[in-house]
Amino acid sequence: MKKVLCIGGGTGQSALLKGLKQIDGIELATVVATADDGGSTGQLRNVFNLPAMGDVRNVMVALADSEDLMTKIMNHRFDSNSGQLSGHNLGNIIISALAIDEKDFYRAVVGLCKILRVKGKVYPSTTQSVTLKAHMNDGSIVSGETQIRESDKHVKDVFYDEKVDTYPQLLQAIDEADYIIVGIGSLYTSILPNIIIEDIRKALCSCKGKIIYYCNIMTEKGETDNYSVEKHVEVIHKHIGSDIIDAVIISRDIFPEAVIKSYSLEEAEIVKLERNEHPYKVYLHSLLSFENNLVRHDPIKVRDSFLEIMRDM
Repeated sequence: MKKVLCIGGGTGQSALLKGLKQIDGIELATVVATADDGGSTGQLRNVFNLPAMGDVRNVMVALADSEDLMTKIMNHRFDSNSGQLSGHNLGNIIISALAIDEKDFYRAVVGLCKILRVKGKVYPSTTQSVTLKAHMNDGSIVSGETQIRESDKHVKDVFYDEKVDTYPQLLQAIDEADYIIVGIGSLYTSILPNIIIEDIRKALCSCKGKIIYYCNIMTEKGETDNYSVEKHVEVIHKHIGSDIIDAVIISRDIFPEAVIKSYSLEEAEIVKLERNEHPYKVYLHSLLSFENNLVRHDPIKVRDSFLEIMRDM
């Protein structure tokens, strides 16, 4: 059994996990960012002083054994006619209630994973309620993941101005992993919030497993404008303080013109390779679907991509 650990957050990570859970012969685990402060997650954080639970919920559902009633309950969002519950996600409320009852966020996640029959282990990157901050290119500092995403300024780097701890189970999972997948997700607000935690950073620098980066497909306004594949990797290495990535996976899919035009209206463009030679392996795989002119990672294609990586590395 090969041990595979994914590090990320957001919808991209969910697509990745939906594909990987279909592979026989691996033990799957994921590390999830917990710094989000928007929407239902942000409101519950403010009330109960908990880590962000939205991405944790998403990966639980992605790794659930089947799309049964419980997973549908976890994804239920109350509409605008629901009074004080309006906009809240029921899964977020359930996780919050368990964390309060257990007095331990990680134990609450473990317990709910058993209920959902999750195929793998889910590790919040920290059990603290943390605030992500960013130095911007104009010299200012922006506080909070939502503000970083929505700022009209450009991100230089991200950091925490407090000591952020993790826990032994997560560090052991990093140490024991045969493959560590970084991505898929927003560079500054989904991936880096995990790996800038000092103990996680040190564990990644000393781990024995192969580290594989599934690079973002499109740039993101304010975060990665005009970023190449190489620039994404450079930013990860800069934050972690070491050139840890062994392989980078990018898309070789042909984009429909309608998709390119649609994303250009959002000031987003395809992330491209700038050079032919790299200190890490580069794989070009078919990874994507373009339904409704949206660029999305296809779980089946991601599964097949990683099977090829395992055969080669």
